[in-house]
Amino acid sequence: MEIPRLHPDTIEQVKQRTDIVDVVSEHVVLRKQGKDFVGLCPFHDDKSPSFSVSPGKQFYYCFSCGAGGNAIKFLMELGKRPFSDVVLSLAQRYDVPVQTLKPEERQEFQRQVSLREQLYELVAIASKFYEHALYQSAGSAALEYLEARGLSRATMQQFQLGYAPGGWETLTGYLVEQKKYPVELVERAGLIVPRKTGDGYYDRFRDRLMIPIHDLQGRVIGFGGRTLTDEQPKYLNSPDTELFDKGKLLFALDKARAAIAKQDQAVIVEGYFDVIALHHAGITNVVASMGTALSSAQVRQLLRYTESKRIILNFDADKAGTKAAERAVGEVESLAYRGDIQLRVLNIPDGKDPDDFLKTHPASEYQTLLDEAPLWLDWQMEQAIAAKDLRQSDQFQAAVQAIVKLLGNLPNATLRTHYIHRYAERLSQGDSHLMLRLEEDLRMQVRGERWHGRSQKWQTKSDRNLLEEAEIQLLRLYLYAPEHQAAIVAALEERDLEFSLSHHRFLWRQIQEVEETPIIHPSTPPAPLLSLIQDRCTDYPAEMMQLYALFQLDEKTKRDILRADLTIRAATAVMERIMCEKRCRHFQQLLAEIDDSSTPELGQYYWQKIHTEKRRIADLDRERQVSFEDLVQAPWVGEVQ
Repeated sequence: MEIPRLHPDTIEQVKQRTDIVDVVSEHVVLRKQGKDFVGLCPFHDDKSPSFSVSPGKQFYYCFSCGAGGNAIKFLMELGKRPFSDVVLSLAQRYDVPVQTLKPEERQEFQRQVSLREQLYELVAIASKFYEHALYQSAGSAALEYLEARGLSRATMQQFQLGYAPGGWETLTGYLVEQKKYPVELVERAGLIVPRKTGDGYYDRFRDRLMIPIHDLQGRVIGFGGRTLTDEQPKYLNSPDTELFDKGKLLFALDKARAAIAKQDQAVIVEGYFDVIALHHAGITNVVASMGTALSSAQVRQLLRYTESKRIILNFDADKAGTKAAERAVGEVESLAYRGDIQLRVLNIPDGKDPDDFLKTHPASEYQTLLDEAPLWLDWQMEQAIAAKDLRQSDQFQAAVQAIVKLLGNLPNATLRTHYIHRYAERLSQGDSHLMLRLEEDLRMQVRGERWHGRSQKWQTKSDRNLLEEAEIQLLRLYLYAPEHQAAIVAALEERDLEFSLSHHRFLWRQIQEVEETPIIHPSTPPAPLLSLIQDRCTDYPAEMMQLYALFQLDEKTKRDILRADLTIRAATAVMERIMCEKRCRHFQQLLAEIDDSSTPELGQYYWQKIHTEKRRIADLDRERQVSFEDLVQAPWVGEVQ
């Protein structure tokens, strides 16, 4: 339904009745600071509270990214929703009568609501239908199942647990025939499925225990259905709808966020019933993902509610659970290395999940396990050693390489030393002489792992000439051909490349700062990037002297721009090859410095590194040859101004 223009009186009443602290606190954990409230800004990756909310002025402002406005603007920006949609939802929330500019529209408009509101209403009715069915004779098996899990009626009602009857069209008949909802709307809510024959619909959930999924405002937006038979899948979720996106949601966050803020930590488990069992036991700072791999976006949601940034993963200890934990760690590893998250991983003894553990242990023991959960790095290193026979040379070497790789990413030298000593002791298995040798070997390997190819020591003169030309080509193309900027960024990220020469790094920083600068007057067309960069660089005459040639175009550089795809491919291949050559020379030097007879494992490790780099160099040579031939054969058409 198209939303008519709202009467100014309605808009003004909504502004007067809306409490900005009430609205913002549903999405951001706010802490009182004087007359105002502060928290982490939801509009950028905020690491320290820079987001301020003023109840007196009914205004929010971020001192870091500049976002600001009233409650309506906040909801518009956060949810990418139109103005009228936000005003309508606030009007319903604060009981403001809705008027439109055309009196003849009012009666019809007040009878209807937006599509999203209709879906909210429809899903809420379905939830009540399922909840009612749980306590009828048809739902007795589902109710007995919940009681056998030790859940009280209060917990069942808190989570609004229900039962989907076994008939093919039970819910369909109730919503469409009795409640008179359009069948297309019921399908859009994800509750029914069209028959393949095209002659009707059937219930998506049948003979399943129903677990409603709520948004942060506590509204039902979808369902998880657990089979009570051997039917597959064991758990069936609602499909993605206008309300429900399982990849962005965390189950029970609406119930857990206050406890997360109060206890200053969040626990993520795998299953719905792990969450329900823990909440039933009084441990309420717990959420779960929706049967999909945990994403960094979901973790960032939780970080808004905890100052300490302490997140504990408690996945099942079986093979699948371990893989899920490893994937989750991989999603936020960069945050953890930077210290932006205090990530811990809990594996319950005997491979139990939280629900099973609580059946035989008090909640206090589970809380103790949470308090003692190891840091993610300790957990990963233990995983590298677990189930390996360290007496076997191949398994020993695999464990060492996994530990070296993990430690190589640690930015803190003191921490690296701590872990090197600890795992030299673990790997030596009580042999003090072996421990000293292992500690030195680990230190050298970690040093090699941390070398990222930036050192000029391993760069030849010819390397620099080739590298400078390749970097100039990419930067010039970025400035003169904006339509290829995304391709350049993607190529650099794919190959894990950075600009190496200092004056090129300087220019790249200037470009990024210009692109991140907010537009003060949106109605004024922005100046071309090239002009803005040239204006900036005049403040830095020393760097400008080194960059002068980059801003000039001749016949050759015009051709490079017109053949942008080939230029990007060739230039990034050159940059990566030079990095590979420098790493290769570095590992060759390390190999020459060791006694291969006394440290064969270290020698083998360096040989493997050298072999890997040479193999990649050969691949890049073939790629460069193809790129060169394409450049020679490609026609030169068009004109660059």
